[in-house]
Formats: sequence, C-alpha cells, structure tokens
Amino acid sequence: PVDAAGLLRRLSSDASTTAFSVPLPVQEKRRPLLIGATPELLVSLRDGVVVSHPLAGSARRHADPAADRESAAALERSEKDRREHATVVEAVFDALSPYCGELAAPAGTTLRPTATMWHLGTRIVGRIRDRDVPVAELVAALHPTPAVCGLPRDTAAAAIRELEGYDRGFYAGAVGWTDAAGNGEWHVA
Repeated sequence: PVDAAGLLRRLSSDASTTAFSVPLPVQEKRRPLLIGATPELLVSLRDGVVVSHPLAGSARRHADPAADRESAAALERSEKDRREHATVVEAVFDALSPYCGELAAPAGTTLRPTATMWHLGTRIVGRIRDRDVPVAELVAALHPTPAVCGLPRDTAAAAIRELEGYDRGFYAGAVGWTDAAGNGEWHVA
C-alpha cells in the first residue's frame, strides 16, 4: 500500500513543481489515483491572459555544486536540446496564435531548475482575442506537445503506439482545473 497523502506532501515540497492527485476511473472495485509533480505548465487562462511554459531539453541535477553547474551549462550549450526546445516553443506559438492578439516570450529561453532536473523553458504570455474561448479549448489545441509526442502529431502518436508496445495511460496527459467562466490552469502530467 502507498501512503497517497504522504507521497503528495513529499512531492509538494519542491516549490518549482505543481503536485497533483487526481482520482481515476474505478478499476476492479478500486479507485486508483494519479499522483505526481510536474514543472511544466501546459496553459493557463485567467482574465484574458494566456500563459504557457513549455519545457524540452533536460539534464540531471548533481549534489556536487561544480558538477551541477556543469550539467546546467552543458544543457544550455547543447545544440540538440536547444533545437528540440525551439521546435516545441514554435509549436506552442503556432497553436496559441489563432487565439491571441498578442503573444510573446519576454524572457526567451531560460534554465528551469527542479530539485532533481534542469530543463530548458520558455515562458510564453499572450492576451486572448475572444474572452468566450475556454481554457479547455486551448488545452485541446496544445496537447500533446511535441516534447511528449513528436511531430507531426498524428504520425508521431501512431509511431509511439506501435514502437513502445505498451499503453502510456495517463502518463504525459494534461491535469488541471477549469472554472465556470472558462478560466483554468493545466499542466503536463
């Protein structure tokens, strides 16, 4: 047995991530939970402001400060990781552009640390054109991002299903909330 509350408390201790516990459909008379913590904001919408913070490109953190700094520096220098990150950011811009009058990445690409990993991240901020568009529509436009599925989306998803040989289930799904006004916040599980 897993102490779900204890696990959630432990995951919540990393302030750079959002911890979650989501009840899943009943299976064999049990109510399983999807419990996790994620640093990646898929999309939020509040009072007309859209924010996404895609991550792509990662490196392990190290207990030794010099090794940790080198890991971060190597990630920043990595042409492969920067190229993959740029592809994800471009896909997010492409998905959100039809919905936004303004859309920008004011700080550009930066390092995003968690307790165990370094990530390349780009915070994207926009203003929604139509205030009647709910966050759920933005989630559907963005999910899955190329970081978890690849491009082109449909072809990559079919290849993943064929090559992985197992069902990802809720892994890399979207978790979050939506209110009655269409505002909300969704993360990559």
